[in-house]
Amino acid sequence: MSGATAEIIEVCEALPAEKRMEVIDFARFLLLQQDDARWEKLLSDEQPRPRLEEFLKDSAAEADEVLDLSRL
Repeated sequence: MSGATAEIIEVCEALPAEKRMEVIDFARFLLLQQDDARWEKLLSDEQPRPRLEEFLKDSAAEADEVLDLSRL
């Protein structure tokens, strides 16, 4: 266990339960931001993505179809 991890555990153990939950929520928020940044980097890459392009074209074609409630 790293020193930073041990310090976080020590601080959390000193907090009341409700404040621990706030720390957990904030940590989850940071993880989601990190994941969002990863996706943004991937999607902004200029590299051709033929499978993604094909998927987008197929999706757009399906969106042009009339909505058939019996197929839902």
